[in-house]
Amino acid sequence: NNLDRDELLYLTRAMLQSGERMDWHESLVADKHCIGGIPGNRTSMLVVPIVAAHGMLIPKTSSRAITSPAGTADTMEVLANINLTPQQLRDLVRQQRGCLVWGGTAKLAPVDDMLISVERPLGIDSQGQMVASILSKKLAAGSTHLIIDIPVGPTAKVRQMRQALALRKLFEFVGDQLNIHLEVMITDGRQPIGKGIGPVLEARDVMQVLNNEVDAPADLRQKSLLLAGRIIEFDPDVRGGQGYAIARDILESGRACAKMNDIIKAQGEKEIDLQPGKLCYQIGADRDGVVTHIDNFQMAKIAGIAGAPMVKKAGVDLFKKLGDQVIKGESLYQIHAEFPADFNFAKKLAEKNNAYSIGEHEQILKPLIAF
Repeated sequence: NNLDRDELLYLTRAMLQSGERMDWHESLVADKHCIGGIPGNRTSMLVVPIVAAHGMLIPKTSSRAITSPAGTADTMEVLANINLTPQQLRDLVRQQRGCLVWGGTAKLAPVDDMLISVERPLGIDSQGQMVASILSKKLAAGSTHLIIDIPVGPTAKVRQMRQALALRKLFEFVGDQLNIHLEVMITDGRQPIGKGIGPVLEARDVMQVLNNEVDAPADLRQKSLLLAGRIIEFDPDVRGGQGYAIARDILESGRACAKMNDIIKAQGEKEIDLQPGKLCYQIGADRDGVVTHIDNFQMAKIAGIAGAPMVKKAGVDLFKKLGDQVIKGESLYQIHAEFPADFNFAKKLAEKNNAYSIGEHEQILKPLIAF
């Protein structure tokens, strides 16, 4: 389970050599990846259209969920076809400057998908394996510049700053050896990002942000703009510190939404139905107070038991986040399911442990980082 640095480097190289390798014949091919562990957090589906609308190349290949209620591929599949051959992928990216597809059918580091199919049922997600998986896929996709998002929080995959810094060093070591320009962003992983957990609910959140809707999740919007801004600053024509403002302008002007619609059509648009599962149950606060803690792991478990990601409409819709005032009995979130057995199991699990702690404002754990 614990690979040393050289073993990790050899594993990444071997996984990279197991399949296709894209060459875009451009000096700057951008990408981003989050190490996961935070429910919701569908930033890639906002970053890709923003960066592509800026004119940069961003061929985003994603995995399906390993241990979470939805991966980027699972959520994008609600809106569009994600199974593209390597040639279809090349044609699409040349035409649109970006894509959101599953890495499996693109034959990029196929050994990684074999390992994931073993890891998923066993709930295995080791750090060395994760670094090799991410970097082999990114290099196979032809990326030259990469942002890695490491969320840190008490119930995230990475729970302490020293762990995050050690993981950053691992990414930087392998990145340097394999000649990819890599930057790590350590972000706030204390709670889910966005309101929805599960493919349909997360796709709804993404489209609300792209459409600049008033009630779109502010945290998902802000984090996506920060990540997109950092990627845009890889562009040699952009001055340091200007990326965020450029990203915000692309989003607010509707150019990101137009680009996403173009990508969806080019990949093969699905008949879009963003209505979540018809079986629903609300979980209420057990006392008056302030939301002081949300357990990411338990929240993901509840959404998973409800059927996500295999059942696209299943999951959890959050009504309250950290710092929100609640009164006893007020709804914290709603469980959605399509099948009675899933519904009953998820309901029982949430009633046993609803993943929320209610207390006083001063009990809220301070974020370890700015965002």
